[in-house]
Amino acid sequence: MTFRMRKILLCAAFGLLAMGCSDKEPRDMAAEAAKAYYDSLMAGGYGYFVDGVYRADSIPSTYRDQLVVNAKMFVYGLKEEHNGVNNIRILRSSTDSVRNVTSVFLMLCFGDSVNEEIVVPMVEKDGKWLMK
Repeated sequence: MTFRMRKILLCAAFGLLAMGCSDKEPRDMAAEAAKAYYDSLMAGGYGYFVDGVYRADSIPSTYRDQLVVNAKMFVYGLKEEHNGVNNIRILRSSTDSVRNVTSVFLMLCFGDSVNEEIVVPMVEKDGKWLMK
């Protein structure tokens, strides 16, 4: 093998290694998506939150409207009971390869200093992470 061939192979190997290091794990992408849905919910993006549910595109619009109202009532209840949510943190995520579900563990940090850990099951559909 010539020096030039070794140099090309070495550059290709480092390039592949660099690409592999920059790619996010699917479970990390699921965690970021779950956090984005909940951040949006707490900021008043009720429709975005409802649309982030798996198969939300196949429900009647009247049912979707009811889900949006339920999301508003949920956030209102959190504001009344806990002074709202100040922060949402990703704790961890794990993938069940048999069920094709990634469980994302989020910590809801309420305004009254209470914290609650929730689990958000996530599935990937057409390259987009959705809540199950």
